[in-house]
Amino acid sequence: MSKRDYYEVLGVSRSASQDEIKKAYRKLARQYHPDVNKDDPQAQQKFAEIAEAYDVLSDPAKRSRYDQFGHQDPTQGFGGAGGQGAGFGDFDFGGFGDIFDMFFGGAGGARARGPQRGHDLEYELEVDFEDAAFGVEEEIQIPRTETCSTCSGTGAKPGTSPKTCSVCHGSGEQQTVTNTPFGRMVNRRVCQACQGRGQIVDQPCPDCRGQGRRRVRRTVQIKVPPGVDTGTRLRVAGAGEASPNGGQPGDLHIIIHVRPHPLFERDGTNVYVDVPLSFVQAALGDEIDVPTLDGNVKLRIPEGTQSGTSFRLRGKGIPKLGSPVARGDQHVRVQVMTPTNLSEEARELFRQLAKELGEQTHEQARTFMERMKDAFLGNA
Repeated sequence: MSKRDYYEVLGVSRSASQDEIKKAYRKLARQYHPDVNKDDPQAQQKFAEIAEAYDVLSDPAKRSRYDQFGHQDPTQGFGGAGGQGAGFGDFDFGGFGDIFDMFFGGAGGARARGPQRGHDLEYELEVDFEDAAFGVEEEIQIPRTETCSTCSGTGAKPGTSPKTCSVCHGSGEQQTVTNTPFGRMVNRRVCQACQGRGQIVDQPCPDCRGQGRRRVRRTVQIKVPPGVDTGTRLRVAGAGEASPNGGQPGDLHIIIHVRPHPLFERDGTNVYVDVPLSFVQAALGDEIDVPTLDGNVKLRIPEGTQSGTSFRLRGKGIPKLGSPVARGDQHVRVQVMTPTNLSEEARELFRQLAKELGEQTHEQARTFMERMKDAFLGNA
């Protein structure tokens, strides 16, 4: 069965950006994940096809080779990323075999069958503003593929072991040899008896059904360091998917999202907060309590402070990620609140204050439009 085009698998154009490819992969992976489609026997196959397409198209080097050669990539023995089918590189034309060895690494481009690394996983973690600032430990539940503990990954029932495939003799490949006028032609393809594994499991493990791996949900302890921000990525080595053939497991990548705070705003390592002041406090000065990430602190407001004035509290901001001592500042922006619903007595007191300061009250001053009119007519 021929392989589908990787761009078709992900539903993107050949000119798609890396972000578009990643977005398409994540959407399809959620849609066809085996944990979500337990009743769909084809979900595992679809999920594997999507992961294979993303593995190639998300890697610029692999994608470039795929765009040039398609599934007949010479670096993969002209057999494609999954080793299915036979292309031109699967043939050995007699004396030309040495030329193939020179360019493609031996034996007419034979496929490497070494252990493969497991797939990486991603998890989006939301944390509170304060936890992002000072760090926190979180427990998360991760669905992932792990090596079956019952059979230790062999796929065989306990007390038994896999047998070497009698068709390919453990090579994972079948080959046919044909003599032609141009020389001997060798056609190699994946062994249909063992599906390229090189081994046959006569008595499958009852827990993993001969796959050697199982889907489980694991609790993973995450240490979020101080200073993270939205978009920060944390890596937990070895917490990803298990390898399909005894290689290293993949990694778990944590993507941080910080919840907004009702009071504080953040810019890098600096924190901003707006604090209201009464007209009297701004005019006469005062000492006020200001909220910070460390609790309330005293701030001296000098007399005559204007609305919008900013005061800096050194070292009261966000710790710098990766530094045990460096920390940003907190900026306090004061907002003078204009009094409303004044009593007549209060109005009279303000009139007296205006007179004392040499200011006009609204009863005495001309309106703004009147002054504009005078300015244009030259009567000012």
